[in-house]
Formats: sequence, structure tokens, C-alpha cells
Amino acid sequence: MKTSLVRLIGALLLSLAGLAPIARAQSFDTPPQPGAPRPLTIATPVEQRLPNGLRVVLAERRGVQLVTAQLVVLSGSEVDPPQRAGLASITAGLLTKGTRRHSATALAQAAESLGGALDSSAGWHQSEVAITVTVPKLDAALALVSEVVQQPVFAPAELDRLRAQALDELKVAYTRPATLAGQAAQRLLFGNGAYGHPAGGTPASLARIARADLLALHAARYRPDNAVLVLAGDLDAADALRLAQRHFGAWKAGSSAPVPAPMPVGAALAQSAAVIDLPVSGQAAVVVATPLPPLGADRATAAVMNAVLGGGYSSRLNQEIRIRRGLSYGAGSALDARPDGATLRAGVQTKNESAAEVLGLVQTEFDRLAAAPVGADELAARKATVIGDFSRSVETTAGLGAAVEALIVAGRPLADLGQRIDALSAVGADAVQRYAAANLGAAGRRVVIAGDAARFAQALKATTPGLSVIAADQLDLDLGSALSRP
Repeated sequence: MKTSLVRLIGALLLSLAGLAPIARAQSFDTPPQPGAPRPLTIATPVEQRLPNGLRVVLAERRGVQLVTAQLVVLSGSEVDPPQRAGLASITAGLLTKGTRRHSATALAQAAESLGGALDSSAGWHQSEVAITVTVPKLDAALALVSEVVQQPVFAPAELDRLRAQALDELKVAYTRPATLAGQAAQRLLFGNGAYGHPAGGTPASLARIARADLLALHAARYRPDNAVLVLAGDLDAADALRLAQRHFGAWKAGSSAPVPAPMPVGAALAQSAAVIDLPVSGQAAVVVATPLPPLGADRATAAVMNAVLGGGYSSRLNQEIRIRRGLSYGAGSALDARPDGATLRAGVQTKNESAAEVLGLVQTEFDRLAAAPVGADELAARKATVIGDFSRSVETTAGLGAAVEALIVAGRPLADLGQRIDALSAVGADAVQRYAAANLGAAGRRVVIAGDAARFAQALKATTPGLSVIAADQLDLDLGSALSRP
């Protein structure tokens, strides 16, 4: 280190004497031009089927020596029984917490010895177990996946532990205005139907869940004719089918009866707006949500529309609310695509005093999308963002598997995967405007603001007829009717 310092001092002295030039950073008047986009080619996944009804879908990714395996059961939070919100989530979470052969610790150690980790979770219309390993370890990894899916024990001690963790998380989440506003908006959109309840449960519903409920859900839904094995990585179709047969061929449904249908998704409540009073909150969360039809052939149009509205830093919501007015650290929107009905939800966290102003700005941006076509430059930039996000997401085997799973859950053709970029590129400004005009009307919107109501509720009542205000500690998300209190 002393020698390096001496050399540095010597070089400096030479430069000062005019004997050596000092290196200077090159200056640019304009940023360098981006490189040409690289084409992304994704082959259509191959689908096969075992005699027991299990679908086997392979998305090949040659040359990476990795495979992501996902066993996806096509039932999730939408099948939670009344007063048992969170049952699907708890059931999936406990799959990896003990089987007839291994404890939770032994399962984790077995997965780690393969260089992977067993993950299990549930969402809307899906419950899954996933692991990513190198190709030589795939056989052993699938043995673990098969075991946890078919042989969970749902040990009472593990149920109590997971329930306690979920309750602790809810205790923290319910102090956050964004969480309360988002869940209340879902209730306003879907009422007491299958889509209306919180997927993670509520303190009351989690307390009601018993081991018998887990066993009943597992017997009814975890069956090969209601499941798909998704493999993404360096594998061919013949090996995929052979491994699936070895590890899942003996899997049989617990009953010969067909998979029971979930309850209806639910209809929006007549009430269109609510305030959740959190007097100790230093900020307010503003949520505007609207229902969308199931995303089919128009899913690319919906994705581009969302990108324009609130998908990213350069979106309209963020530009107007954060950059131009400084009313929030971030404003955005997101699509929630479910097979029987999607939603578009915009969310902003702001000062309590500016909640009413922010709500007006969000509503204005909804209206503007329907009123006029998006400019050519803005549309091109937002499409590039969506295309870039998709391209990056499928570079890993886990991302590729997730993209395939999303198509399966949505009931879309697997060929859509390779056509995604072309579909996004083809979306025009007129299509975005027509879609917005058909689906973003004021009558369908539901508004929830959570925060210190004393600082904004009066201003809202002047512009929002039928507004109800409810104290956060009186909010019962098990019942949509709890949002209608005056």
C-alpha cells in the first residue's frame, strides 16, 4: 500500500510539472443513445398429461443447467369458506411444515442439501409448492414436492405457530393506512362474494380455523385433476413426462366427486366511498379501485393502459402527484387479474391534509384516459417499459415458470407467452382510449381513504355523496356491511 501511495504522489508531481497529462472524465452534452433492442424468442411451452389428470407443462430454457419446478393447485383464496378467510393461505403455508415422513426442519434441510428451498403459498385460484435446483438434482427435488403436496400432516403445533405469526403480521398491517384502504376497497368492489375477503384472513377468521378445516380443503382441492406441474429450464419433454410419472403418477384424488365450484365472486356494494379513521396516523392512504372484465385477448391493452396511468416512475399519476406537486413519495396503479374478474387499483399515500386534493387528482387521471388518446411519444415510452419488464422477468427459470403459471391460472393459451411482446407492441392509442372509456367510468369506481379523518373527511363530504366514516378499531373486514356505518 505504501508503494502505491508513492507512485500516486510521483504521478501527480509529474503532471504538475507538465511532464504527464492528468486523466479527465469525458464530458457529454447528451446521454448516449440506447442500444438496439435484442429480440426475445420464447418457444410455446409443451403440455402433456398423466393418466390421473395431472397436466405437465414444460417451458424449455436450454443451456442454463437450472430447472424451476412448481406444483400448482388451481384453487386458492377464492375457495375460503365464509368466516374462514385465510384458510387457503394457511393450508398452503403448512404444506412444508411437516409430512408423514419428515418434520419441517428435516424438509428444509433436505431442500438445502439440493441447493434449493421449498416455498409454498396461495393466491387467487392458485396454491403452489416451488423449488429451483440444478438439473441433476431435479429428481430428488420433485420427490420432496410430491411428498409435501400429497402427505402433509398439518400438525397442531405448526398450525398454532403459523397462526400466531399471521396474527402478529396483521397487528402491524392494520396500523398502516394503505393496508386498510386496500382491503376495504376490495370489499366495496366484491361485497361478500368470494373475491371480497382478505386473502390473508382477519384476526377473527384466523382464530376460527381448525385442523379439520385444513384437512377438508386439502382433500377437496389438492388432487391431480385440479393441478398442473410446471417445469421451466434445461429439460426436454420426454424427461419431463418421465419424472412427472415417477413422482406424481400414483397420486389419486381423495374423492371421485368433481372439484366443487367456489362461491360467486361477488358484486360491488351500492356504497361507493368510505373513510377509515386512524387518528394516530401521520399520513392518509388514498385508494381508487374499479372492476375490469376477465383479461383475455385484451390483456395487453389493459397492461399498457395501466403503465400509462400508474405503472412506474414516469406514469401519469406519479408525474402529477409526486413530481409536479410534491404531494407523495410515490403514486401508482396495478392490475389484479383473476380468472373471473380483474381490478385496476390506484394508490397514493400523502399528508392527511392533502387527501381530498390527491383523490381529485387520481379521479382526473382516470377521466383523462377515457377522454383523449395517449400521445405517440408517451405511448411508445410506456410500452417500452412494459415490454422491458416482461423481458427481464422471463430471463430466469423462476420468472419463466411464473409467466407460464399466470397463463394457466388465467385460462389463456400457452402460445400467448411467445406472442406477448408482439401483442404489447401492437397496442394503439385508440385501443387504450376505448378500453378506458368502457371500463374506467366513475360509476364503477370505489374509493377508500384511511387516515386521520378529522383532517380531511369534511372536505370529502362536500364532493362525495354517501360517504361513511368508520373508526379503524370498529372495522370488521369479515363483513362488507361494516363499511356502511355513518
